[in-house]
Amino acid sequence: MTREAFEEAVSEALDLIPQELADRMDNVVVLVEDEPTAEQLAGEEDLLGIYEGTPLTERDSWWAAGSLPDRITIFRGPTLRMCESEDEVVEEVAVTVVHEVAHHFGIDDDRLHELGWA
Repeated sequence: MTREAFEEAVSEALDLIPQELADRMDNVVVLVEDEPTAEQLAGEEDLLGIYEGTPLTERDSWWAAGSLPDRITIFRGPTLRMCESEDEVVEEVAVTVVHEVAHHFGIDDDRLHELGWA
């Protein structure tokens, strides 16, 4: 899958987020990178995406003073290596995007597992 097609899959996955939730996303950027950095991996083997920032549930009145945008990064290489078809890539990207957006809203991995998004 080309980088352009992968980026389109990420964009389509973002379109799956209900509008009322998308409207509440605050100071967050979604990026596509080919591979995670060693720092991002931090002991993980197959990292498909990562949320880096302060979840909405943990922000206080001082948070916005000079804060850089939170980052959701979706990793192309690990996703392509894990999936066997383009349809599988599109499905996995959707799950990964929803998973990382959920972290932006303060939902942890345990709860995501319960909901079937991990």
